[in-house]
Amino acid sequence: MTLPPVYLVDASVYIFRAWFSMPDEFVNHAGEPTNAVYGFSGFLCSLLEQTAAEHVAVAFDESLTSSYRNEIYPEYKANRDPAPVELKRQFGWARSVAEAMGLSCYGDDRYEADDLIGTLAEYWRARGHPICIVTADKDLAQLVREADYWWDFSRNQKLDARKLTEKFGVMPEQMADYLALTGDAVDNIPGVPGIGPKSAAALLGHFGDLDSLYARVEEVPTLAIRGAKSIRKKLVDHREAAELARKLTVIETAVESALVAPDLARGEVDATRLNRLFDELAFGGMLRQRCLRV
Repeated sequence: MTLPPVYLVDASVYIFRAWFSMPDEFVNHAGEPTNAVYGFSGFLCSLLEQTAAEHVAVAFDESLTSSYRNEIYPEYKANRDPAPVELKRQFGWARSVAEAMGLSCYGDDRYEADDLIGTLAEYWRARGHPICIVTADKDLAQLVREADYWWDFSRNQKLDARKLTEKFGVMPEQMADYLALTGDAVDNIPGVPGIGPKSAAALLGHFGDLDSLYARVEEVPTLAIRGAKSIRKKLVDHREAAELARKLTVIETAVESALVAPDLARGEVDATRLNRLFDELAFGGMLRQRCLRV
């Protein structure tokens, strides 16, 4: 018997998208912006309408400056401007809406949403469920295995492991090592200077993973890779940086707080709570009715 898929939603991606794409005219009675939570609520409705999902988790980032990765590397994500208070307020509302719609929500002050998703993916895959990670973040591709999907919902791009390999040039399980080599400017992870996507993909295609690459680094100059001789020197000179980067790019899959209550079965919509929230947010009837009936 085929078990139903488990949908793991990276909330921040869709809240930020709504923040930048929805009109500023969305405000509540106090004049506070509500555009991000409005767009996010509509996204949740669309996801549930299209999938009729039975098992859903929505993961939120609460550890924006306090994650364990900042303990390893204080400059992690230091290149990002702090979220304005108008957006921070909407993250709280977005979680309240998701909970009122009967969805399981997760957040942790030390682990990021990626880690919560990774933990839940590991838990449910071990119980025979295919996993669908709803995100646009390439980091989360590393969690995809056979029968799983990485789904950029807004762009309608749903990719299995084979298509992810075609998209990024490396297998999903190599993504953390790939980012450790190339660096990740979005998260302020430096990687190995001078190693670009093509070189990183070629190295991992030959050696398999970062540990094997460094164990056999003297073979690098013999490879049919442009600048192979100089690449060996770059790898040797920046080994410490690469190994540090991998500690940052690997997604944790055993976060205790996510395992306290891993049941993701959808609950009933709490109509009273949802109506109260939407009254507070000054949302109209069309979105309200969609959220109440999904």
